[in-house]
Amino acid sequence: MAKVPVNKHQPMYQMPTSPLSVKTKKFALDKKEYVRIALRQTWEQQKMWVLLPLGLLLVNAILGITGVYPNIWAYIVIVLGAALYVGFWWVQFTGVTQLEQYKQLFEKYFYEIDSRQILVKINTKEGGVMQWDQIQSAYKDKEAYILVMSRGQFLHFPTSAFNSEHDLKLFERILKQKNLLTETK
Repeated sequence: MAKVPVNKHQPMYQMPTSPLSVKTKKFALDKKEYVRIALRQTWEQQKMWVLLPLGLLLVNAILGITGVYPNIWAYIVIVLGAALYVGFWWVQFTGVTQLEQYKQLFEKYFYEIDSRQILVKINTKEGGVMQWDQIQSAYKDKEAYILVMSRGQFLHFPTSAFNSEHDLKLFERILKQKNLLTETK
């Protein structure tokens, strides 16, 4: 294995590239795009919780209509609580884009992807290795492939980042072989 240093204090090991690897152009994730994707992932994971405020609104409406407990404040508190919850996640993901320690999420990289690993490269001599077991799932968006690692952590591959249609198809085939690719969202 060839030794490729990420920095002088932390050496990383990299396997030689395969002729069947997909090489992308150098690209960066836009900060607004990061917030949009992260909020969408959170929505997908937590959309069942929408039933809680809807149920509370329904119970309050029934109590108000029957005259058992007419109260307008419950409506305000329920709607305000739901808005604050959504706002909390928006602030979390927007904050990530502003912090120095997450700056590397938005730098330009190019990738070499094969069935063994994903090589994340800053240039031809520096980079790191990501194993496929770190990826939980993947899906194809309108103009990109998104590989999900955890909430707020993902790899975003716009279709424009691939060098050819063949690379795009090979990348999709690798994702299907790894049983990661789900239906288009």
